[in-house]
Amino acid sequence: MRIKIKLADGATMPKRMTDGAVGYDLYSSETCLIKSGETRVVATGVSVELPDGYEMQIRPRSGLSAKYDILQILGTIDSDYRGDIGIIIKNIGEVGFAVGAGERIAQAVFNRVELPLLVEVDEIGETKRGSGGFGHTGIVAEQARELEKLVNKVMRND
Repeated sequence: MRIKIKLADGATMPKRMTDGAVGYDLYSSETCLIKSGETRVVATGVSVELPDGYEMQIRPRSGLSAKYDILQILGTIDSDYRGDIGIIIKNIGEVGFAVGAGERIAQAVFNRVELPLLVEVDEIGETKRGSGGFGHTGIVAEQARELEKLVNKVMRND
């Protein structure tokens, strides 16, 4: 498969950095400072033409997130979008974060997607889990309760 990529002046072609990488690194096409607490869309200078039934996912570069107090926001590029791919970056740190032109700021992963027909119904099937979500299994909470019991026992010298 081939994906058509259009580069603005000074933009860098997305690249896989290793043979096993599924993500193509995306590079900033601008130099900017993201102030503490600020959210900014950083331009890449890259536009794509995706085939119908495909998406391009924008994902964070884990090294940037781990080393600096920034969040790169996940995103989806649809097959009918033809504009510049902007990377949403939020600086949650206490100091500004400088982005240089040509710096790797995110990665793109290409996926085939199913486009199902959505059908409204009055009822849906039951499962054991039901509507339980967001920590419904209680594993972390259970471990915290057990740890608290153990700490209390030690503090009382039981």
